Amino acid sequence: MRQEEGLGLLWAIAIFSAWLGSAVYWLSHPLMGLSWPGIVAGIFVRTFFHTGLFILAHDAMHGNLLPSSPRWNHRLGRWGVSLYACLSYKDCIRNHAKHHRHPAQPGDPDFHNGRHRHPLLWYWHFMGKYLAWRQFWGFVLIFGAIALPLNVLGHVPYENFFVFCLLPIFLSSWQLFFFGTYLPHRDRSSLPKRIRKQSIRWRIWSFLSCYHFGTFHEEHHRHPHKPWFQLPDHGVS
Repeated sequence: MRQEEGLGLLWAIAIFSAWLGSAVYWLSHPLMGLSWPGIVAGIFVRTFFHTGLFILAHDAMHGNLLPSSPRWNHRLGRWGVSLYACLSYKDCIRNHAKHHRHPAQPGDPDFHNGRHRHPLLWYWHFMGKYLAWRQFWGFVLIFGAIALPLNVLGHVPYENFFVFCLLPIFLSSWQLFFFGTYLPHRDRSSLPKRIRKQSIRWRIWSFLSCYHFGTFHEEHHRHPHKPWFQLPDHGVS
């Protein structure tokens, strides 16, 4: 196993573990017993690591998560999108391949359709490409089936499940859209019609905002087979 792949696997284990561990921690503490700073911190942490699940799945779509074992690479990617929002890994791969073939132009499922340019309308259009009504209701049923036994058997309050599980899913989808799609691909008539350069060198913010995919988005399109944590090393000068 190459050093790069070993590091990627360690990151994957860390993100999966942090996602699970943070869920156990904040679900086991009744919401009413937490301070407002504690609640806000919990929402931020849960959102950040939930976004990490999709980032790992995204790397898997490019074959970057575990290159030496394509089977496990895609298996981990499938787990990532399933835990993220019960998404179809096959549909995600198909849509993302179109995005790379036609970035920020007709044919890109992540781009607005020419009418929905406002970020809120664009977000709604964007989500519709990944979460069809059938998937949405399946998502509702699955999470309902998880929340009920957690409440009955584990005495986890429903409000905890809503605040620390469902709310982070919504915020994470907005984080991925705003930093990973809207900012890098929004219309700028004064710039060439291609991937817009968004690279900044403040790596902590780059990491926290969207695992480097907002600030180093052009780098990802230039080097799609580099894992997310190496994008800053390929920054455009």
